[in-house]
Amino acid sequence: MRWLILVLFLSFTATAFGQSSAELKRRKEALSREIEELNRTLNKTSSSKSLSLKQIRALNAKIRLREQKIRTINSEIRLLDDKINENTRTVNKLQSDLNQLKKEYAEMVRFAFRNQGAYSKLMFIFAADNFNQAFKRLKYLQQFTEYRKKQAGYIENTQNDLNSQIVQLDKNKKEKTYLLTDEQKEKQTLGKEKNKQTQVLSGLTKQEKQLKQELSKKQRESLQLNRALQAAIAREIEAERKKAEDEATKTEARTGVAAKPVAKGSSILSATPEAAKLSADFLGNRGRLPWPVANGNISEGFGRHSYGANVTIQNNGVDIQTAPGSAVRAVFGGEVRKVFMPPGSSTYVVMIRHGEYFTAYSNLKSVSVSAGQKVSLKQTIGTVATDPTDGSTEVHFELWKGGTPQNPTGWLAN
Repeated sequence: MRWLILVLFLSFTATAFGQSSAELKRRKEALSREIEELNRTLNKTSSSKSLSLKQIRALNAKIRLREQKIRTINSEIRLLDDKINENTRTVNKLQSDLNQLKKEYAEMVRFAFRNQGAYSKLMFIFAADNFNQAFKRLKYLQQFTEYRKKQAGYIENTQNDLNSQIVQLDKNKKEKTYLLTDEQKEKQTLGKEKNKQTQVLSGLTKQEKQLKQELSKKQRESLQLNRALQAAIAREIEAERKKAEDEATKTEARTGVAAKPVAKGSSILSATPEAAKLSADFLGNRGRLPWPVANGNISEGFGRHSYGANVTIQNNGVDIQTAPGSAVRAVFGGEVRKVFMPPGSSTYVVMIRHGEYFTAYSNLKSVSVSAGQKVSLKQTIGTVATDPTDGSTEVHFELWKGGTPQNPTGWLAN
């Protein structure tokens, strides 16, 4: 029984370790693919003599991904250390159990040898005081023989399990050695990339005028997009408020009972049961929403970013680099509320409402949906545009709760 419990415990811990290890390996492989994709992007754009913000962002993103990969490798090493310690304890326990089993078995063998003659066994039985005692002695001899056979089986199984654990322990140690080597290589590569980043950023002053022009253009585009989205959401809120007030007035006139006050702010967007359910479903999928493109990596995240001493930019969403011609898809079911082309832009923006939440997809070369149309999860809404100047392909994705932009990173699936 003790051996069976130990086997079940080892099986459970091995399964848990396997699941965690497999997840870390998948994450590391995904990061490696993202780094390779950024390398290809940088190789395409590095031929240009002038330095662009997209190149700097790609380099920063690659460093960020490299650091994440190193942290993932560290997690693998810590997991292996735990497994090695656990396997070491298990090996010691199995060795102790095996020694005890062998000791007990040796004592039984010596006892059996001393009483191996049929005459001795018969004398042991017939020396009983009565029939019941004789019967019990006979059963004892039978059970002793059976127990000795079982003990031999326990010894064999424990020995096999001990050998298996020793093999696994050796495998874990070799894997840890490989991971430590891999980690060292990644750290060396990261050091080179950071040195390059320092050189690039120190050279920004030489191209500050050009970068400021590029930044001013991007800031104008960002401001125009922000104003357009805020205005569109404000209209949504006002329309829902007016609709609710009209409904309340009609109800009050019909029943003579004063209606409840109309909700204020963006909460009016979840006033109806259908909108409330959609909002709740959207919120319930936080951290599990699919990416707006099937494959890609974040080149610039949410928030304020600095490029040198005098170059900064505010991002209300995330910029995702992807392959040319990639389809852009809805991250959740909802209704398209606006499709437009910002002033001075040659690309489209699609805004989709999900109850109180909105998602916006910009830098689309073409769109395949229209305002008022219902869309489903992962439905294609258009294709991403490619910059003719540097050949980069990025989709800009934003997520709003009412009139407040949210960081999409925490909403999208890892």
